[in-house]
Amino acid sequence: MSTSTKPAPSEQEPHPGRNTTRLDEWEGVTSSPVRPASKRLVWACAAAGVVVGAVVWLVSNLGLGVVAGYLTYTSSTYVIYRRVAGRRVGLDQLMRALVYGAFALALLPLISVLLTVLVNGVVRATDPDFLQQTMNGITGLADQQYAAGEAPFIGGVYHAILGTLIITALAALISVPIGMFAAIYLVEYAGLARLTRLLRFFVDVMTGIPSIVAGLFAFALFGAIFGVGTKNAMAGAIALSVLMIPTVVRNSEEMLRIVPNELREASLALGVPKWRTIYKVVLPTAASGLASGVTLAIARVIGETAPLLVAVGGFYALNTNPLTGPMQTLAVYAYEMFTKPLNPGVRDPSLERAWAAALILVVIVIALNLTARLIAKVFAPKTSG
Repeated sequence: MSTSTKPAPSEQEPHPGRNTTRLDEWEGVTSSPVRPASKRLVWACAAAGVVVGAVVWLVSNLGLGVVAGYLTYTSSTYVIYRRVAGRRVGLDQLMRALVYGAFALALLPLISVLLTVLVNGVVRATDPDFLQQTMNGITGLADQQYAAGEAPFIGGVYHAILGTLIITALAALISVPIGMFAAIYLVEYAGLARLTRLLRFFVDVMTGIPSIVAGLFAFALFGAIFGVGTKNAMAGAIALSVLMIPTVVRNSEEMLRIVPNELREASLALGVPKWRTIYKVVLPTAASGLASGVTLAIARVIGETAPLLVAVGGFYALNTNPLTGPMQTLAVYAYEMFTKPLNPGVRDPSLERAWAAALILVVIVIALNLTARLIAKVFAPKTSG
């Protein structure tokens, strides 16, 4: 009588559907060896890239040196880590190097613009006289005398700063209520109605229209109402509001959708009317996102030039009445100083004014973005724990 011996558990063949302790026991799976490697190798590769880039820069030019240094860094990182730690680690380090390079490439234009504006405009933008003077009565003769050292620098940006703030504030007063109420309708009342799809379609279309079209619309509107050629700050505010409304609608809609439905249902279950639920529950819950979105929408239009150039025009004197005559803004001021200097033979004073106005505008935009972040942080819903 023969008996069959059952192999020991360690000698049994792994079954495809059975959990195994080793990945390489699975059929068709080939493990890739991974060995420890020091992180100092990355710094060594980076140093090699810097050396190669510097040599190529000295021999040729800076752009070619940067490219050569980056290629040296990526290739040496992959080769060294592949030999030391294995193929998977080498490929991981290569992807890291590519991500770092893409990040630096995306950041390079921003840093270049900021440095250029800062270097060329910081001297004049920090001059108190420049910030407190207007261009009323300033001619090319004054720039010529300044260039010759016969007179001090005169002519400032005070009227443009006030004009920018006035027009932007009017645009916000027009855009924020319209955009907010449109978003409330889309989220709280519309549902899947045909009007909802139509409204979202027009919002998407308005988001992509060129800014010059908004300026032409405002110019034509005021020309039809008050007469051809009418230019004032209110027309500029209308033009900017056309650009702001889609941004406010989209941002407000997304923020209102984030509010949990349980909060609405709890309020309605207590017998609170829908409008009061929106006013007392939904809007306060989404307040941080709504406020930061509005601030970002203002930052998006405050630097617009084309619509204001068409609808408002430029004005060298101070004008604080939005209904009477042109009003100067920082963007148009910089554009005019660049393209139409007061003295074509002596362009430097006008260019100084343009760079300073551009720097002030950049500072305002950065301040608005930081304000948006601060609002989102301060008014964010508090979490327990």
